[in-house]
Amino acid sequence: MLYWALVFFVFAVVAGILGFTGIAASAAYIAKILFVIFLVLFLVSLVFPRFRRPPS
Repeated sequence: MLYWALVFFVFAVVAGILGFTGIAASAAYIAKILFVIFLVLFLVSLVFPRFRRPPS
């Protein structure tokens, strides 16, 4: 998921340089959403394994 966020970020930068501001804004928005989803899933994966019971 982080890979796709970086892809959309690079796409937004290239589109912004070429002057396609509408496309750049859309790609940057998608990249931001994907990054936030990645960040939330990463934090959840860090928190929940700590609450598992030790194997018997």
